[in-house]
Amino acid sequence: MAATRNSTTHEVLNQAPPRVGVDEFALNTALQEALAVFSPGARAEWFHEIGQHVGTEQYQRDAELANIHPPAHHSHDRWGNRVDQIEFHPAYHRIMEYSVSKGLHTSAWADPGVGANVERAAGFMLVSQVEAGHGCPLSMTHAVVPSLRMSPELAAEWEPALLSTVYDPELRDPATKSGVLFGMAMTEKQGGSDVRANTTTAEPVTVTTPGNDGPASGAAGSGTAAAAGSGMYSLRGHKWFCSAPQSDAFLVLAQAPEGLSCFLVPRVLPGGERNPFLVQRLKDKLGNKSNASSEVEFDGTLGWMVGEPGRGVRTIIEMVGRTRLDCVLGAAAGMRQGVAEAAWHARHRAAFGATLIDQPAMAAVIADLQLESEAATWTALRLAAAHDDEDAAPFRRLATAVAKYWVCKRGPNHAYESLECLGGNGYTEGFPLARRYREQPVLAVWEGSGNVIALDVLRAMGREPESVAAFDAELAAQLGTNDLFDQHVERVRALIGRAAAEPAAAPAIARRLVEAMALALQAAVLLAHAPAPVAEAFCLARLGSDRSAEYGALPDGVDIEALVARA
Repeated sequence: MAATRNSTTHEVLNQAPPRVGVDEFALNTALQEALAVFSPGARAEWFHEIGQHVGTEQYQRDAELANIHPPAHHSHDRWGNRVDQIEFHPAYHRIMEYSVSKGLHTSAWADPGVGANVERAAGFMLVSQVEAGHGCPLSMTHAVVPSLRMSPELAAEWEPALLSTVYDPELRDPATKSGVLFGMAMTEKQGGSDVRANTTTAEPVTVTTPGNDGPASGAAGSGTAAAAGSGMYSLRGHKWFCSAPQSDAFLVLAQAPEGLSCFLVPRVLPGGERNPFLVQRLKDKLGNKSNASSEVEFDGTLGWMVGEPGRGVRTIIEMVGRTRLDCVLGAAAGMRQGVAEAAWHARHRAAFGATLIDQPAMAAVIADLQLESEAATWTALRLAAAHDDEDAAPFRRLATAVAKYWVCKRGPNHAYESLECLGGNGYTEGFPLARRYREQPVLAVWEGSGNVIALDVLRAMGREPESVAAFDAELAAQLGTNDLFDQHVERVRALIGRAAAEPAAAPAIARRLVEAMALALQAAVLLAHAPAPVAEAFCLARLGSDRSAEYGALPDGVDIEALVARA
């Protein structure tokens, strides 16, 4: 009886140790190799520092806390003043401060040149691998710059703080801030992706100063002609989705007298007065919990025209294109998290007398998950490289949309299969893959869900034939290196020809076409740059006749051992 009372009921055995104290860059062979190919001059030590930081126990705990304690909206202060404050857990601010300090929001604009977008992409992927939600304001702040430059006066006002590496979350007069962040508000409840159905209105405002019949000055804080009456509008309406409402300013679409136009809407006006920016509620989302998404009302809200009147879609599409690239980066980062966690578990867990990674069925799953992650990673950095080369504009116009469709759609099932590798542990909130499983779908939905992207690809092919030629040239460069690839390119060209010959019927095959294009693009990038076992495995497993719909059902000839080692 005494011996029984003093004994322990169990020991913790056969559990993987915590995956902390690791260098996520050092462990990500594909990211290292792709970075070396697309930005040979990149400083590896800089990425190792980020990899080590996000691999710490503290960073991982902050990522967990930022999602356990999501942002909260406070509409009024205790005296009844409308404030629309978005409150975040301190862990979120620590994560944001680190990413901004590393320039992962706007470094490609602050220090442009060969490899600038590639290096920013690699850093963005490393932080997003562990905490995905904060990537939203980072992405939009990065993406706003080309749209803003369509109005040079506004760009001159805002860019110094945009390009800063200072994180300052306090809402106040932008002229007093060293660093600012941007959000976006396009969609409305009656339109969704059909932004031309927007009903938010924008009426020109003429502002006069006391004792002066001329327009007042002052915009974004420094008082230039950008705030003159001809550029200032009063907005009224409702936005169904406004991303990152805590931001300092937003690009907003609204119906001006000249048609749908784009406007810069600051949260705080020059001089410190709050702009009427009425947050109705924060969205209760499936995932992406650390990031605030909202509905907002504009009621006499002041905004400044960006770009040409009536050309709002043309103006904001520059921002959309960049955020679509970041969707690919984020999905690829999520895939890396999934396979890294799965491989870690498989290397430390035993069942039926052997370590999981040494059992053929599990090794095949890990290899296949790694193959998907490799294809996404190499493609992501190839796209980023195209954004460093203005001559590659036709290629990136089409390739970004194609990759956004496919890589982001592959994300959720990849997260699920990774989660399943951990068994019951994977399904609990104590491990990060449950959060990742909820996170991956937003990247497929945001900036154009599947049909929107597929139809956009058709539109680009019809309006910009040079983009088709550039895309085809990317594929053609690898013809003759792999028979399966050559056969697949023939199918892609046939589908492109069919869509061009019958444009009215093309939407019916849009998804089939874009999927085929995406697989061809990934194969071309891997054949051109990745190690032979990776490229050959991709062609066998994704283009061959023996390909499977499920991870782990790899065809004969795949070098499973090589892929597992890279995982």
